[in-house]
Amino acid sequence: MESLVKFVQDEFVPKKDFPKFSAGDTITVYYEIKEGEKTRTQFFRGVVIQRRGTGATETFTIRKMSGTIGVERIFPINLPALQKIEVNKKGKVRRSRIFYFRGLTGKKARIKEVRS
Repeated sequence: MESLVKFVQDEFVPKKDFPKFSAGDTITVYYEIKEGEKTRTQFFRGVVIQRRGTGATETFTIRKMSGTIGVERIFPINLPALQKIEVNKKGKVRRSRIFYFRGLTGKKARIKEVRS
């Protein structure tokens, strides 16, 4: 049964080519918003906190600071409204899920950048 589900996901779920990114990276996600009749593109720029799941159910969480308030958003990889993802900075962290990042403020909330 599991192989049948995997086969259907591979065949019928459209794949988009997004750049590779992981926890600690700063990315910009462009996605479409429908407001009545009109559609517009909005972006969300922040630090990736986690990637979770595999295949069609994979999601990633992004956190950004809006003033003094932290805003997190969860995006499914296969969201039809996703237009593109840009990797702005590659960060160096030792964990794949950086939930401790929520409690950090000021200079402690910086992530070392990987120079490539």
